[in-house]
Amino acid sequence: MTDSTCWTRRKWIGAGLASLAAGALPGRAVAATTLRWATVLPTNHPSVAMMERVARQVREGTGGAVEIQTFPAGQLGSSRDVIESASSGAIQIVDEGAAQFGQFVPQFSILEAPYIFRDEKHMRRVLVSPILDEMNTQLVAKRSMRVIGSTYYGKRHVTSGTRAINTVDDMKGFKLRIPEVDTFRAMAEAWGARPTPLNFGELYLALSQGAVDGQENPLPTIQSGKFFEVQKYLVLTGHILTPRLIVVNEAAWTALGAKNQQVLKAAIEANGVIQDNEILAQEGKLVDTFKAAGMTVIQPDIESFRKPVLASVPARFESKWGKGLWERIAAI
Repeated sequence: MTDSTCWTRRKWIGAGLASLAAGALPGRAVAATTLRWATVLPTNHPSVAMMERVARQVREGTGGAVEIQTFPAGQLGSSRDVIESASSGAIQIVDEGAAQFGQFVPQFSILEAPYIFRDEKHMRRVLVSPILDEMNTQLVAKRSMRVIGSTYYGKRHVTSGTRAINTVDDMKGFKLRIPEVDTFRAMAEAWGARPTPLNFGELYLALSQGAVDGQENPLPTIQSGKFFEVQKYLVLTGHILTPRLIVVNEAAWTALGAKNQQVLKAAIEANGVIQDNEILAQEGKLVDTFKAAGMTVIQPDIESFRKPVLASVPARFESKWGKGLWERIAAI
């Protein structure tokens, strides 16, 4: 870890909103308003390129009145850390998988539930529906955060280091790294696997050392995280379509004013489309890339994975999500 990373961890997490109108990192020009945007994704992920484009567009669109500083690769902590920091105002913007916000508003976790979305277009329709508006209202009220955009993170697949996986029976006892999310745990348990929550930044080392048997992520994340280097099998389960939510601290959002809010939202929307198209393009070619890198690609029995999850997970979480929410999403 570099000295500058240590500095940011110590200083920024406790900084709060006091620096919002007056501070920036040492050596950077001070803007009228500085927004810090943190993500756990590595610097070579399309989402991080999007963040940089948004920052440039906002700087230009506001005439330098708003500057966005980006902190990729978990510089400011784990997924849970950066969400908590966005809630407190220590940072101002965060992007994370939708289910991570379920720790504050339980309904959010349904947006990353296995097998709930038919395809990326269905997911998009849900994200602009009144369902998200309802969740957003609760997020503002409970934790002072607001969803201001979303991106397509990709279709998630399983990888394995030593074991070929052709049906769900092959998952029994498999140590599967999952995010710290209860719906992911329930899915892994339905498969008979051993769910192992682990921070994203620790995953490559855990895979290389055999601390976990495998993981599940979209193909572009497997690529940017270089997990193909330490995993032998790519198992095309396609079990979750993940929306990634872009969330802002509510006090910071209000302080921007209507004009700058519009500039920020427009930049996120325009560059989010570019990011989504890049993810889709990568998904179309990365299977061949991984084959060329030496991975064995498996087309598993998809129904064997779907059946135990759909038989248990929706009913298990109905009281948490609210009766009928699964059906409302399916009908969109």
